[in-house]
Amino acid sequence: MILLDTNILVRFTSGADPAHPVVRTAIQHLLGSRELLCVVPQDIYEFWVVATRPLANNGLGLSTAECEAKINSLLAAFQLLPDTPAVFTEWLGLVRAHGCQGKVAHDARFVAAMRAHGIGTILTLNPADFARYPGLTILDPNAVAATLPPTPTP
Repeated sequence: MILLDTNILVRFTSGADPAHPVVRTAIQHLLGSRELLCVVPQDIYEFWVVATRPLANNGLGLSTAECEAKINSLLAAFQLLPDTPAVFTEWLGLVRAHGCQGKVAHDARFVAAMRAHGIGTILTLNPADFARYPGLTILDPNAVAATLPPTPTP
């Protein structure tokens, strides 16, 4: 199983984003390799925030109806893992152990969900955000896409 970071979901659903092609290619490759790609509720919360934020504020500028349609597509494509009491317990231990302050506590929650669900790998455009947590395999979509053979030209 591989957890998808919210930044992957945003680029995957936004065809205008410069990272869309590489993210789409990486996801298609992982799915073709029979990997189970997962999301957690935090992905959906964070996606909603970015997707409904105005373009001028680094968002996607979607209406709530458009955002809900995108989320329904994501939930159809990827397995949603539930929040459990173990996620909170793991998160609290991680923020204490790593002295997390500010926004990095969000990343700790992803790691907590991964641990609670027995997931060891995350696909993210921000590998440095997860480097503090030992034992994770951190996949960058650029690296995943770079491992694919070149597409033959006619």
